[in-house]
Amino acid sequence: MQAVPVRATAIPSFTDTLRAVESLLMSSGQRTARRNAWTSVQEDRRRAKDRVETERVLDRAAVRP
Repeated sequence: MQAVPVRATAIPSFTDTLRAVESLLMSSGQRTARRNAWTSVQEDRRRAKDRVETERVLDRAAVRP
């Protein structure tokens, strides 16, 4: 009679489980933070473009008597 091979998998500790959950949450949080940062950069660029356009319009208006 041969012995049947047994697979043993360690049950993760509570700490390991918390670390895994934290890792999942943080990765999602990082994605959100990056998305928010990129949106902010785009909005800053749009405002800068609007500011330059406004300066040009005001400069043209000031030259005309």
